Amino acid sequence: MKSFTLLLFLFASFIHTTANNDRPNIIFILTDDHRWDLTGYNGNSIIETAHLDRLATEGTRFNNAYVTSAICTPSRASYFLGQFERRHGVNFNSGTAVSAEAWQQSYPVILGKNGYYTGYIGKNHVPVGEKGYETGIMESAFDFWYGRHNHLRFYMKENKGGEIFKQAKADTQIEILQEGAMSFLDSEQDYIDGSVAFLGNRPTGQPFCLTIAFNLPHGAGTRDMKQRESDPELYRSKYRDQTIPLPVNYIARDDIQTPKIPGGVLRPEFRQTTYDNVNTPEANREAIIRQMQTVTGIDRFLGSMREKLDEMGIADNTIIIFASDHGIMLGEYGLGGKALNYEICLKIPFIIYDPSAKPSQSDELVMSVDVAPTLFDYADISIPSSIQGRSLKPLICNQTIDWREYTFAENLWSTTFGNPRIESVRDERWKYIRYFSTPRSLFEDNGGNQAYRVFPEAVEAYHDWLNQGYSNQEPDYEELFDLQNDPGEMTNLINDSKYKNTLNRLRSKCAELAREYRGDPNQPPATDRLELAKTGG
Repeated sequence: MKSFTLLLFLFASFIHTTANNDRPNIIFILTDDHRWDLTGYNGNSIIETAHLDRLATEGTRFNNAYVTSAICTPSRASYFLGQFERRHGVNFNSGTAVSAEAWQQSYPVILGKNGYYTGYIGKNHVPVGEKGYETGIMESAFDFWYGRHNHLRFYMKENKGGEIFKQAKADTQIEILQEGAMSFLDSEQDYIDGSVAFLGNRPTGQPFCLTIAFNLPHGAGTRDMKQRESDPELYRSKYRDQTIPLPVNYIARDDIQTPKIPGGVLRPEFRQTTYDNVNTPEANREAIIRQMQTVTGIDRFLGSMREKLDEMGIADNTIIIFASDHGIMLGEYGLGGKALNYEICLKIPFIIYDPSAKPSQSDELVMSVDVAPTLFDYADISIPSSIQGRSLKPLICNQTIDWREYTFAENLWSTTFGNPRIESVRDERWKYIRYFSTPRSLFEDNGGNQAYRVFPEAVEAYHDWLNQGYSNQEPDYEELFDLQNDPGEMTNLINDSKYKNTLNRLRSKCAELAREYRGDPNQPPATDRLELAKTGG
């Protein structure tokens, strides 16, 4: 009897393993501050992104893809959890972290529990647990960890706290992370000292999900570029022999006559101190060149990775997802940075390559919260009820389905840089944005200067505002744009009576989605409060 039971167990295990082997591998590549128009396939005639262009041609290219929060930490939390920021409650630099309980509903944890071998390479900007980055919960969620919390510099081995990268042969960020990716993929060879990370031990009979998170072309990396002789030629000279155009609607700081957003709502002086490259054409062009160089570096990484997949014979069973955590302003309207709800901040390059699907383009409105449910769908895992996005697999497989008419985005980060809280909604043609100014005294030191740190009163105000639902608050400022005729969002039609019906419809829809995506106002977001810990830089 025992022998018969053992045979049944072995047979069941064989069937389970065989089923797992049929499931696709998944590679999710996430860039940082990567504007949608900083790619060749989206019309940029200068930048060289041959491998991204090929991926867009062979996969599904989403022409209207948006993040739900245009700032690092909440955006990345939304990718992990498939939730809007007002639901998961994790804000940037606000004393918040994903709770250990909520983290159990993240895609790496669920995929790992359902037979996937999981790996993480690069930058983590999402704190988890009561002590945030110090809990170790994030690292332990992956079978393979080759990353670091908070920012990665261009020369990562010189990063404080970057000991995990010390054994890498390369010195520059993209090339170091490429070593890690190759080591993950190649189960028979260690590219890096195996004592430093979980390298060279991926089971070949198990599907995998690998997340690769760059900290480029973010300024935290590009500002450190030194054009050293030891750097690859790409980072020393590429694009420096060309005339680099400034973005459409660029305005130098000294030429601003009318602020884009009233000073009582947005305080741009704080933004322009940190993002001072936008203040002059010369500094802005240098920043753009460095962004282009690093995007081309990431593009070459993609090419090397796809070549490796081909060599290993697993390319035909590997889904590749390419996205950004948000865009960034490069002097449009005289502004720098992100967090605002203009197209250049929210719109991202977004491609999903499914080798079994026909190449296609989709103009449907898709959002970053759709990535997690898409992963579950491909992995043949039931989508958790906590997920607020939708699987994109039907669109990729060219199925006829009803899709959303609106996207929703928000900025709840108000502790630094003079940002107001923002809610916005857009449909195929129109966008409506509303702003809620916050008491500046919550975020200033005694001298009236806005400080880059968290104050107790600001943390409590953020939590209280979030828990109340706040959707009935009257906005301090509103904007309405006709994206079809004004893609640069230059003309605010909020007071044009011809568009009164459109405005009322979008106002109503914005309030409706704000309530829907918040969920039960009596149920607080599943976050841990950090003891005035800084959750990101």
